[in-house]
Amino acid sequence: MNHTTAGSPPRRLRADAVRNQQRIVEAARQLFAERGLEITLDDVAERAGVGVGTVYRRFAGKQELIAEVFAANVSDFVIAAETAATHPDPWDGLVQFFEYACTHLATNRGLSEVMLELDNDLASLAQVRDRIKPTVAALVDRAREAGAIQHDIEASDFFALVHMVDALAEFAKPVNPDIWKRYQNVVLNGVRTDATPRRPLTAPALTDEQIEMAKSHICTARKH
Repeated sequence: MNHTTAGSPPRRLRADAVRNQQRIVEAARQLFAERGLEITLDDVAERAGVGVGTVYRRFAGKQELIAEVFAANVSDFVIAAETAATHPDPWDGLVQFFEYACTHLATNRGLSEVMLELDNDLASLAQVRDRIKPTVAALVDRAREAGAIQHDIEASDFFALVHMVDALAEFAKPVNPDIWKRYQNVVLNGVRTDATPRRPLTAPALTDEQIEMAKSHICTARKH
């Protein structure tokens, strides 16, 4: 007879099962950051050092694993946006969140895809992610009303500009993984008004040789 009732608590995982789950999530986190969301569960199993069957026992599919890996990241984005919106200086608040977004997306390919490209088939992530939009709109509105940015800059521009910096980061990553910081400030200088101090371009521009090397790396990656 099965004595389990509907009110029974779920069985606690064995210690080895807990360790395997932690290894799977950490392996997925690394792979998503390095290669984006197109990885397979076989890739995750290989990186974690477990059988693919173990991965499927812990996660029904890749979408569930994506949600597990990125739930905290997406929530942190919401907190960062809401914190920036309370900054007493509208321009500094906008810069604070723009830098946060660029820093986290430029260094994590999977997170970039979750935040900027992923369709709303992951309801748990999309619901949290969508909380960011009105907060960013408020950030942009405050900066515009304060005369810190050009009068025709909209919240939708903010997301497009982050995407531009992220795309440059992905392009230049093989030759200069930090160059995106230069273009982050190029973008910020481009939207500000003349009354707002310019941000310094502390990183040098890509050289012609680096550009050609980056292009070559992309061509090689596409062939494989």
